[in-house]
Amino acid sequence: MAEQQHAVLQFPYDARRQPKSFSYFNRELSWIEFNSRVLEEALDPSLPVLERLRFLCIFARNLDEFFMVRVSGLKQQYAAGLKTRAADGRTPAEQLAAISAKLRPLLDRHQACWTELRPRLSAEGIRVLDYGELNAGQKKELADYFAREVFPVLTPLVVDPGHPFPHISNLSLNLGVEVADLNDPRETRFARVKVPVVLPRLVPLPTRSYSFVLLEEVISANIARLFPGMEILSCHPFRITRDADIEIEEEEAEDLLKLVQEELRRRRFGLAVRLQVDARMPWPLQQMLLKVLRLEEQDRYPVYGPLGISDFETLTQIDRPDLKFKTLKPVLSPHLETEQDLFRVVRRGDVLLHHPFGSFEPVVRFIERAAEDPDVLAIKQTLYRTSGESPIIDALIKASENGKQVAVLLELKARFDEESNIQWARKLERVGVHVVYGVLRLKTHCKIALVVRRERDGLRRYVHLSTGNYNPITARVYTDLGLLTCAPDFGADASDLFNFLTGFCRQGPYRKLLVAPHNLRQNWLRLIEEEIAFHGPDNPGHIVIKANAMTDIDLMEGLYRASQAGVRIDLLIRGTCCLRPGVPGLSENIRVTSVVGRFLEHSRIFYLRHGGDEKLYLGSADWMSRNLDRRVETVFPVEDPIIKQTIRDKILGVYLADNVRARLLQPDGTYVRLSPRPDEPLIDCQEILMTKGHNTDIGFLDPLPAGAGVPAG
Repeated sequence: MAEQQHAVLQFPYDARRQPKSFSYFNRELSWIEFNSRVLEEALDPSLPVLERLRFLCIFARNLDEFFMVRVSGLKQQYAAGLKTRAADGRTPAEQLAAISAKLRPLLDRHQACWTELRPRLSAEGIRVLDYGELNAGQKKELADYFAREVFPVLTPLVVDPGHPFPHISNLSLNLGVEVADLNDPRETRFARVKVPVVLPRLVPLPTRSYSFVLLEEVISANIARLFPGMEILSCHPFRITRDADIEIEEEEAEDLLKLVQEELRRRRFGLAVRLQVDARMPWPLQQMLLKVLRLEEQDRYPVYGPLGISDFETLTQIDRPDLKFKTLKPVLSPHLETEQDLFRVVRRGDVLLHHPFGSFEPVVRFIERAAEDPDVLAIKQTLYRTSGESPIIDALIKASENGKQVAVLLELKARFDEESNIQWARKLERVGVHVVYGVLRLKTHCKIALVVRRERDGLRRYVHLSTGNYNPITARVYTDLGLLTCAPDFGADASDLFNFLTGFCRQGPYRKLLVAPHNLRQNWLRLIEEEIAFHGPDNPGHIVIKANAMTDIDLMEGLYRASQAGVRIDLLIRGTCCLRPGVPGLSENIRVTSVVGRFLEHSRIFYLRHGGDEKLYLGSADWMSRNLDRRVETVFPVEDPIIKQTIRDKILGVYLADNVRARLLQPDGTYVRLSPRPDEPLIDCQEILMTKGHNTDIGFLDPLPAGAGVPAG
């Protein structure tokens, strides 16, 4: 790796000699780099201990989804004999091998982190105890609990000629038990005992507050009760991850809702893609599990410690504010606080909302006010993910009951939210809301709400556009931007978009909105080429993009062309980034940083200097092929000069200046954490926005390569 990095850094890019794959990082390995940055937060001793545990659980949950979706897709390609190469030149088989190799040291660090956190939690009175640490009285209490609450719901399933290997559902925790007949010790059997999800994984000890024992350890300690007359030879936990990516043949579906329900049931039975196993399980049993699950050795992940650590996130709900981040109290703009009529506020001018630093309450109030206002005739809204107790849903139901025309596009194909969205769809339909499930062959990911109101001078359309979901819960922890406007062109575009989503018509042309898959890709490419054309010594070009991911080849090629023309490019990419920055002759004018912190960076912001006529857009779409070609996405311009300047200087400027949480992407694909120069103050973008809001004097940085901060160490 050191030699490769030296070559990347020292020798200029030559398109005639370097293969095209040299220009890009592998998408899956780049994602693993992102998740390693999540793990770094868990390893950070400066963070409160329960927040470190939360990051540890997020790492594990992210990895589960990665295997269920990304690894499962590669395995399907491999099984089908496909040799299609990724952008970096790897075949599916090569990618699977690289994923397995790259993950193992990370998983060792993950386990070491739990080993470190456990005594720290214990010192604060939160104990996760091994069964062997309990005294006789506590073991008696748990034996009684086992007999009373656990034993009745357990079902041991033995494997023998009359009992085939049982189906093991996705992400379930199981005990693999090897038993022998006391009358004939040579007669051994393997049995599977599922750890029931209907019971808490962390069993509280009645005599000690905030003290827990793992349910699987309670079952293991009493496992003999399930096999009377048998000798227990071994008992160890294991966990299976299955393919959970739903594939829907929409063109053949008469009823999309029923089809999604059927696919959800099948998700539990997808092909196995990963085996996590207690490292102490006898090797023959591990080999047997691999064989029956049709997995290879590289799919086996032995664990020295508890499996399924994401379940430990329940500990972060313990009421110990001293062990968590200080509480954020979202602010409400003074003009929104003093004026109850939100429509009147929006008529005066566009309103910028910045969550979680600014309250999500105006968004809820916007829909609630529309539901109650007798002058409102119609409400149309897209819903992708929303909360369990959703005031947005309640307001839409009330609006329908009040006789207003209410139409909701509720995306049933929102991954891992399909079931809750089905329930919301039924609830809305019961009160007469017009519910549309999606657009054929496309996933609707845009975030938009339209309110049509009768006023003195005729009908006026009020629009809310956002980078994030209509979810009050995630709005507390996701950074997102929203805009409330009644500008006529925005209202007309919103009407046209909803007519496309709910009716049968072709898209566009739109006046202001950039909409995928209609015209978003073409417009991004056009804007990049315009930036190149405008660039010159007296009029330097500058592109800034803040997004979750960047993987689309066409757009990355456009950025490479802009870099080679001398345009300065700053990319703030939280997660996967396949673009290789800092390579002479290819991308020396491109700088990529990633911020992983207390809040999930979810906002998408796009800035182009555009020859001095600055363009600034917000939207729901990342620079990924799926967002540009297979989803309905909206990107919208910010035209109010004060709002534009606020986003440019007080938001983007702060992120670009971060030298505390930011990691700088290197030409070899690794990330280096930045630290302040001797003459620089500490700049933690999320902390500044949380404490100062937009009242900061940090603006855009000096031109590259000065940048902010220096690589730590």
